[in-house]
Parts: sequence; structure tokens; C-alpha cells
Amino acid sequence: MTEAPGAAFSDTDIEADGFRIRYREAGRGKALICLHGGGGLRLSRTHDILAQDRRVIAFEAPGFGASPVNDRSGTMDDLAATMNAAVAALGIERYDLMGTSFGGKLVLSMALDRREPVDSVVLISPAAIRINPAPDIEPHTLYRRPDSPESRREPVSPEVHDKQRALSARLLGPPRDGEFESRLATLDIPVLVLFGTEDTITPPEGARIYREILPDCHLMLVYDAAHAIDSDRPEALTEAVVDFLARHGKFLVRQDSDLVYP
Repeated sequence: MTEAPGAAFSDTDIEADGFRIRYREAGRGKALICLHGGGGLRLSRTHDILAQDRRVIAFEAPGFGASPVNDRSGTMDDLAATMNAAVAALGIERYDLMGTSFGGKLVLSMALDRREPVDSVVLISPAAIRINPAPDIEPHTLYRRPDSPESRREPVSPEVHDKQRALSARLLGPPRDGEFESRLATLDIPVLVLFGTEDTITPPEGARIYREILPDCHLMLVYDAAHAIDSDRPEALTEAVVDFLARHGKFLVRQDSDLVYP
């Protein structure tokens, strides 16, 4: 029987910035700090593959999952400072960041808040900059195939769903934020941006905005994947991420490329 995604990950927590923050960890090597989407912490086959060569640490941001309602984080910058404090509390000196959807804006805000230890950023279906208001997300819209094993996971309770949805909407803010985008234009580290070609939640048509704003942006569209690329195309996604993390400026996709990963 195939193990469920994340079976090899430990589950623990740490005190940081007045919060008790849960995280899951597996692997050895250079640290890859992962932040989840608006649906909360969810490990996938992608995390398992990455943990074969990296120390993968997937945080659950305060206010998600079983943690108490988070009224303290008034802005995404507040939450970013909290998560940076959590990374520092683990004693990690240098690392890469990876964020999915809501977590995409969170890791960008973390890099803006604390640039020095961050070597690169990976954004998966990011919701940091959007071409339209984020729609209500139903589980079946996350995946390319309605019968995906990931889509059959036990849903969170209505109370947790409502809590996470309210926090995500409040911290994400409007689709476009001029002040935030101006700050992104100063972020001089390599950033890989990945969109699924079938994503209806953060449509790939918005990818060009990231390339226009970020100074060192590498764009990739992943064929036959919806919003949850890590579930729809874990091997393709992981191959791209591993190559980017290893080579950064020599990555196979350049700024002027519109390559669709096969």
C-alpha cells in the first residue's frame, strides 16, 4: 500500500512572537521553508520528493488548522514577521522559501521583511497579485481531475473552513496593491513563479505581471495542472523546483521564455 503524502514528516511546534506555531519536517540538507495556501497546511507528494534532498519545513501559520483565531496579525507584513521569527527560533541561518497560493504572498512578504538569509523564492499558483478577485474555492476546482486522490481527503470542519477563509481574505487584500508591488520591484533575489495551465482560481494569464515587476523572475507554466499543481503534477513540479533551487541564475527557463512544462 502506498503511504499517504507526508507520512515521513514529523509533527511538532515552536513558540515564536507570542504564538505556538505548528510545523512538519522531514529530510536533511539545506532548509526549504514552505508556507501553505488558504486551505491550511496540506502535504503532498511534492513535499515528499523534495525531502529526499532537502530539509523541508512546512509551517502552519497562526489562525489555520486547530490553532486559535488569529486576530493579532493585522496585515500580511505582521504575519510575515511572525513566520520569520519562527524560522529564526529554529536556528536556520540560510534557506529558500516556497509558498502556495495565499502562501505565495506570505513568503514574498517574508523575503521583503528579512532579505539577508533568503537565497531564492518559489511561488506555486501565487495569489500575491491577481487579475481578478479570488473566487470562493470549492475543493473540486483545485484539481485538474475531479477523481484525484487528493480531492478525496477529509475536508476540514465548517468552523475551521470559515476561520481560515476569513483570515486569508483579510490578509490577502485587494487583487492589486501598488505599494506592495513597488516593494517587490526591489526584491533582488531569484524567484520562480509556476502556474498551472488549467488553473481557474489564479489564472495563468496573470503570470506576466510577476515577470514585469520582479527583477529576477523565472516563469513556468505547468501543463495539465490546475491550482493544486503539487497534487496534479508532482513530478513535473518537483523537477522544475529542484533544478531552480540548485542553479538559480542558470535555471533552464529564462525571463524571456514562455515554456510550458510537458
